[in-house]
Formats: sequence, structure tokens, C-alpha cells
Amino acid sequence: MPAFDSSTVTFDLPDRGRLAGVRLYQEVGLRTLDFEPVAGGWRLVTARPPVSRMEYLFELLHRDGNRETVLDPGNARRVAGVFGDKSVLEFEDYAPPGWLAEPPREGHRSGTAGRPEVSWWSPEAGDEPMPLLLVHDGPEYDALASLTHYVSAGIAAGRLPRLRVALLHPGERNGSYSVNDDYADALAALARETPATVRIGMGTSLGALAMLHAHRRHPDLADALFLQSGSFFTDAFDRHERRFPGYARITAFVEEVGRGDPVRPVPVALTCGGAEENLRNNRSMAEILDAQGYKVTFRETRDVHNYTAWRDAFHPSLTRLLQEVCA
Repeated sequence: MPAFDSSTVTFDLPDRGRLAGVRLYQEVGLRTLDFEPVAGGWRLVTARPPVSRMEYLFELLHRDGNRETVLDPGNARRVAGVFGDKSVLEFEDYAPPGWLAEPPREGHRSGTAGRPEVSWWSPEAGDEPMPLLLVHDGPEYDALASLTHYVSAGIAAGRLPRLRVALLHPGERNGSYSVNDDYADALAALARETPATVRIGMGTSLGALAMLHAHRRHPDLADALFLQSGSFFTDAFDRHERRFPGYARITAFVEEVGRGDPVRPVPVALTCGGAEENLRNNRSMAEILDAQGYKVTFRETRDVHNYTAWRDAFHPSLTRLLQEVCA
């Protein structure tokens, strides 16, 4: 298990001479990444990052020149992600959300085909109008961030109103979520066809961008927005993303939002990791929407761009938003 104190973290990897080098793979902004050879293996002593937990892997350089990325064999803690499992280190100031330990309420699940494809969760079967949570990357949010557990436990505990969740499948994600007018139109059509008392749009990364774009194109789509680590790229902050195929469309849309009039200001809650690359463009978007009359709350978390971070920010940010708009 890695050791840490108030200023440093120490990683060790045993080795009997089979490796030519070891490097730490991480996304928390560390600059010292290469391990040094020590008796019996390899060691890295690096600055403690400004996060409460960190996900990481070891990149091994074999003596034959081959490279391999592996989990830390000395750390039994794992976390699942879109690109596979990672080792995870939790510092003393980290605690998982309390609702994870609460029993969820049994719900009803169903699915539909079409564009966008949807998996549904609701407290019970039927089409009674109730608040509707429209969630981009819905299956990933559910599998990796326990979204329907959060909702069902919140309903059972009385924190949340009875609501229906539309878990939107991403499909061809980069194309659909990169300021795609056809996708926004299809999402708006789905929302209008679903019985609902109010609608809350939710997404992370490109999914957050796509939900904001759909709202600006269809002002009646959502009565509130919950946006996490949105990919609100600008030339000022995100030139490193310029090779992304949708970069030009995204920056043009963000610029348009900045200089445009509000189409229909709704409550918006944003969250973003304090150590992630999207922080500056999320701060900027929060300021833009606030200046346009949106009721904005913005929370910076001590984590980065991953589903556990987004899960840990559901409460109180999403909880309060749902309580407000569903009252």
C-alpha cells in the first residue's frame, strides 16, 4: 500500500531485475512520475496531490523494450472506470457518501430502442407524470457512479421526491455530444413524449456540454440542469484539445453562449474537480450563466475527471437542485 504524509506520497514496486523502468500513470497533476531503482525494486517519492483520493496505474518498461500498464500489486483497492480498473489511494480526508450504505428502494426498469436509446428507471411501473431526470451517459452513470441507487435511497429516506430516470445511452458519443443539432432535436422530442411534471437535464464532460447545447437550442427541454466537469472548451483555456474532431464546433458554441442572451434561465448546479483540466472553463461557464440570470451554484471537489468524483458530488449539489425544482 502506498505510504503518505502531509506533503509526500511514496509508491513501491518489487522487482527482481526484470524491469528497465517504472512510471506512474495518473491524472492529478503530479510532475514527478519516474521511479528510482532501490534495493529489491523501484520507488517513487512525489508531492502529495491536492485531492482527497487518486486513481493510478503503473507503466512498466521491460528490458526487451515492451511497455505494460498494470494495477499496483501492493494495493488491493480498485475502482472501475470506463477504460478499465485502476488502483485507488484514499487520503485521510476522504469519505464515501453516506447514501452508499443506505438500502435502495426497489424500482422498475425498462428499455427502449431508437435515437437516443434509453434505459428507464422509476419507483414503480406505469406512466404517471412525475419529475424526469434526463441523464447523458446514463448506463455508465448507473454502473460506475450508482446513480439509481442514489435516487432510490434518496426516495426511501425522504430526501428526494419520487422521480423517473432516463438513462440515455451515448451511442456514438463524440459525434452526438459535440454540439450536434440533430441529436439535440431527437433528445427534445424524447423529452416531450415522456410524461413529466418537471425535467432536469444531467450530464458529465461532453455529456454536460451536450445537455447545455440542447437546452439553448430547445429552451423548454429542461427546467433545471446538473452539469459535471463540462467540456466547455475555449481557445483561451483548451488549445491542447484542438485535435479533437468537434473542437471547432464546441468553441464556437461556447463563444455563442458567452455573447448571447439567455434563452430561458433555469436553475443550474455545476461541479468540477479542483485538479482537472476543465476547471477553468467550468468556472467561466458558471460566471457566464450567472450573469445571464441563471440561478447558478458551482462546487469544486477534491478530485478529478472520473465517475467516483462525480458520484461523490451528487449530494448535496444534485439533492438540493432536485428538492428545489420538484417542490
